[in-house]
Amino acid sequence: MRLNPLGRTGLFVSELCLGTMTFGGAEGMWRQIGALQQSEAEKLIGQALDAGINFIDTADVYAEGVSEQITGQALKNLKIPRENVVVASKVFGGMGDGPNARGLSRNHILDGVKASLKRLQLDHIDLYQVHGFDPATPIEETMRALDQLVRHGHVRYVGVSNWAAWQIVKALGIAERLGLSRFESLQAYYSVAGRDLERELIPMLRSEGLGLMVWSPLAGGFLSGKYPREQEGQPTIPQQPQAEGGGRRMAFDFPPVDKEKAWTCIDVMRPIAQAHEVSVARVALAWLLHQPQVSSVIVGAKRPEQLADNIAATALALSPAELQQINDASALAPEYPGWMFERQGEYRRKQMADARSVGLRG
Repeated sequence: MRLNPLGRTGLFVSELCLGTMTFGGAEGMWRQIGALQQSEAEKLIGQALDAGINFIDTADVYAEGVSEQITGQALKNLKIPRENVVVASKVFGGMGDGPNARGLSRNHILDGVKASLKRLQLDHIDLYQVHGFDPATPIEETMRALDQLVRHGHVRYVGVSNWAAWQIVKALGIAERLGLSRFESLQAYYSVAGRDLERELIPMLRSEGLGLMVWSPLAGGFLSGKYPREQEGQPTIPQQPQAEGGGRRMAFDFPPVDKEKAWTCIDVMRPIAQAHEVSVARVALAWLLHQPQVSSVIVGAKRPEQLADNIAATALALSPAELQQINDASALAPEYPGWMFERQGEYRRKQMADARSVGLRG
């Protein structure tokens, strides 16, 4: 299990992060995602830590706070030294019926962190992330509130999730101008079936030095390879055993996926998986772990064998030819202004490459 620095910080996190969205769900969509209770969750957390994972991601809205409670109690029951685990949580979603029990106002952020710390039974959260963009709150108010949490020691680092590149850069500019704590990471959807963030977000991350945490690396289970074209919605189980109901996408079809393109990617990955004698899911995870901008890939599981297969992806080395096959099958369609950048910048890129080549020879 490799350890990577989170963005430009000195904090090192494991290349896989254990996601806790499967903990505690009892009603509605959370039950469809997972309803693991204390003892089951503790087994997964213990398994993850034993495998070298030092990074756990949760959120206040997961199972309406129950996921944080289970996670905190598990760390206590397993007697995990605090310095041995990096705990991430999030704030934004509704945690009550009142009009101010949601969003990224100073009011909700300060209330949210206190409630999360109590549920987690911790004195600080290592990475506190805003979970979405709040159109009702000025970004400056949000950044000032997050900075206050860092200064008071409730939070060590702050991150962002599900924002556009321009919104993140605006927040970084505000933080720099006012001397506030800045976002150090982005948590975003990224998978073989969904490479949209490569258009704007990854270039921004590279430019500004933010780390990338990937959520839903298997596109909500679609990239497990158990949803064949001829039986959409009627999964087979050749790669990973499934719980009752045949998989989450049967009842909760999220995130959105271009299914035809995803099936094409699976068709390419299946022979690669067979050649390595591994699951299609493991190949899809390994492809992400080969992407240079990725700091950590969040994996969630309902069963130990599912988590074990995910963890094994860290040992799967894909050849340049295999990576290129997957890249070709999953490539984004050209889009403006990207195709204009390619056309207009070709000569200057060649100049830079030639200059570097001369420098190396010298």
